[in-house]
Amino acid sequence: MKKFVLDTNLYVKAFRSQDGAKELERYFAGFTPNTYLSSIVFHELLVGASTTSKARQIREDLLGPLTRSGRVITPSHSAWDQAGSAIAAMARQEVRELRSVPKSLVNDFLLAASCRESGATLITDNTVDFKLIRKYLRHEHVAPWPLR
Repeated sequence: MKKFVLDTNLYVKAFRSQDGAKELERYFAGFTPNTYLSSIVFHELLVGASTTSKARQIREDLLGPLTRSGRVITPSHSAWDQAGSAIAAMARQEVRELRSVPKSLVNDFLLAASCRESGATLITDNTVDFKLIRKYLRHEHVAPWPLR
């Protein structure tokens, strides 16, 4: 069975717009058994929660079912290693200072490494960053919604 992980931006879009919420709902209607939660995405959503009630909603309503069903992908030591090596290679080749690399891009490298490790395809609206990441770290990502 094919595995999918949704990037943070798709959940945020669902929080911010009715269209985004409907897209996410349609996706889950057909692909819940194939969908896994990245602990990185979970972390990003909790960090971005503007209130404790929003954090509770994220935990219980949106991501709770994936957590309770054991469909959580967490980066291993190897994924951290791969992501760190890939970020260093990108900084060298793109002539970027490491301190100028946004935290979100660091998280995305780690997300790509952990998806690769678990055999999951990442679904994301952030294709620009993930195309850059693919130059340094092989992984699968697709734009939403690939399965309509």
